[in-house]
Amino acid sequence: MFDVDAAWRLHPQVAVRPESFGALLYHFGTRKLSFLKDLTLVEVVQSLADHSSASSALSAAGLHDSGPYATALATLERSHMLVRGV
Repeated sequence: MFDVDAAWRLHPQVAVRPESFGALLYHFGTRKLSFLKDLTLVEVVQSLADHSSASSALSAAGLHDSGPYATALATLERSHMLVRGV
């Protein structure tokens, strides 16, 4: 289960490449590629480090029912694209 109350950030080895459909995330360590097909999710992922929790980042993006987005963040965490923040 993804802890939306914890601080999160992109893994230091992950690069984000904006695309017309959303963004590509590439992890240079694991060589995994993730496609983000939702511009709001891209905004949340890129702003995670600026917030005290994932919940705060989701709220800042105007998401009050964050269920599907929390699920997406959990998937990114399992693929090592996200790590707990400091």
